[in-house]
Amino acid sequence: MNTRRDGPGGPRTSRPGGPRDRFRNGPPSSGPRGASGDHVVLYGWHPVSQALANEGRGLHRLLATENALARLTEELGPLRIDAELVRPNAINALLGPDAVHQGLYLEADPLPGPELDELPDDALLLALDQITDPHNVGAIVRTAAAFGVAGIITTARHSPTATGVLAKSASGGLEHVPLVIVRNLSDALIDLGKRGFTRIGLDSEGETTLDAVGPQRPAVIVLGAEGKGLRQRTRDNCDVLARIPFSGEIRSINVSNAAAITLYALSARSKD
Repeated sequence: MNTRRDGPGGPRTSRPGGPRDRFRNGPPSSGPRGASGDHVVLYGWHPVSQALANEGRGLHRLLATENALARLTEELGPLRIDAELVRPNAINALLGPDAVHQGLYLEADPLPGPELDELPDDALLLALDQITDPHNVGAIVRTAAAFGVAGIITTARHSPTATGVLAKSASGGLEHVPLVIVRNLSDALIDLGKRGFTRIGLDSEGETTLDAVGPQRPAVIVLGAEGKGLRQRTRDNCDVLARIPFSGEIRSINVSNAAAITLYALSARSKD
């Protein structure tokens, strides 16, 4: 059960299920331009539907068009939060005309992330070294969810927050792969090394190919920002620097694509 404050009348308790208003022509009173810093904004079918299905995600406000709400209730059944029925332009006013929201906008609590020492001892992890583009980070989260990654390590600084564009690009992956926020990435890699993790840095100049490294557990795959790559101290705290063995003329690709290739190459696969 969720409560929120709606103006001077005090807190209101949301009822699971149907819409509260038929249509609101103006933009809702809160959102990315004025929402609390304690809330994150999710929009689009996969981020919103996955968050609604995740009992661990606290919910505050759901805006939906008539068609989007019908699809939600058809696929999820009774919702955990009352929906405000709006026209698409009300959500456009909050997100901007270029956001592909598919008629859904949700304000929710951030998901709590585990501490580094709470991650499983046999895990496959990702670590992001100052990757700041939310589209790239979101796409990496989505791929990580597809490969069963146990957590993504990132730093509080030089990292995008898990809201808005990042959440949309993650396509629901945030509900399945926790973000582990650390103060210093190199220190985190040192700690993981002491626990027996193989630390694999992806580097276009690495002497070893991904094929030669092969599937590893426990392991952490370290990805650097496009252009800059891995910082020197990050490189120094990797056990191996591996490269994707490209055969064409172009030898560099988007970091989210590189993450997908690396996870495939280093994941144990059935012989069938």
